[in-house]
Amino acid sequence: MGSITLEKVSKSFGTTNVIPEIDLEIADGEFVVFVGPSGCGKSTLLRIIAGLEDVTSGTIRIDGTDATHEAPAKRGLSMVFQSYALYPHMSVYGNIAFPLKMAGEDKSAIDDKVRSAARVLNLTDYLDRKPRQLSGGQRQRVAIGRAIVRQPKAFLFDEPLSNLDAALRVNMRLEISELHHQLKTTMIYVTHDQVEAMTMADKIVVLNAGRIEQVGSPLELYRNPKNLFVAGFIGSPKMNLIDGAAAAREKAATIGVRPEHIVLSKTEGPWQGKVTVVEHLGADTFVHVDVDGVGSVTARAPGEFPVKHGERVFLTPEAEKLYRFAENGEAL
Repeated sequence: MGSITLEKVSKSFGTTNVIPEIDLEIADGEFVVFVGPSGCGKSTLLRIIAGLEDVTSGTIRIDGTDATHEAPAKRGLSMVFQSYALYPHMSVYGNIAFPLKMAGEDKSAIDDKVRSAARVLNLTDYLDRKPRQLSGGQRQRVAIGRAIVRQPKAFLFDEPLSNLDAALRVNMRLEISELHHQLKTTMIYVTHDQVEAMTMADKIVVLNAGRIEQVGSPLELYRNPKNLFVAGFIGSPKMNLIDGAAAAREKAATIGVRPEHIVLSKTEGPWQGKVTVVEHLGADTFVHVDVDGVGSVTARAPGEFPVKHGERVFLTPEAEKLYRFAENGEAL
């Protein structure tokens, strides 16, 4: 079992309160992603769960048991860091086996667990290699293998893919998602990349300045953002947020419309403007338009849509996909 509950958990460094009181339920077996901009408190919250930071107030329960003041080693959790933190003089086998040796397990049990983890992570052929002989993705898999052998109640990932190039990040996202399906163990994953959050999570926790702005499935947050912050953070490219006269006509302080919910035309539409940037991505083309009386708007068009810098185009936002926000930023 790996349920984790935070009850009125807060964290201050001196007089600076970085995490106001937070309540959060993470069910056994869930893949939960903490996402938010740099400095929003997501890594601090993860370290609090791990026991690497003390709470200022509140309670942490793991499987219903109060673990607030338990030492990290006693919590039954395994953490995978952004830096692989591998021992350079040890082989892959030695790195994965290290926590088991420290726990005093016998050689036979260690061997079984190391080879089992290696099979799951496709590392069997690399067990005799040193970290310097591995790619970045392979090193990260070794770090994950070291966490797996401890058979934890939950895995904690602190931006584990930040050091990888774009192609490797995509591969590792798939591998970690597949690992979750295989192990069915609770995973908490920290990232500032909302694409990672959307593609991996069962549940996303959006953090802003230490506060939880919204919790929900990726599609819940995409379809029903509860405020301007979530609306602008979830989705790629980000939602167009428009105020002024265009919003006032919709009886809102701000209106939002996603690029994929705008129809681009050469001939007609309620909004008109000049193309400033065109991004051809193959299947899609993202067109940035300086719309008269509205401002900069991004629209998604088919990959073959013929448009170039400086052209005049028309845009039609889909009325049923328009979001309305009040002066305080809350969704109407």
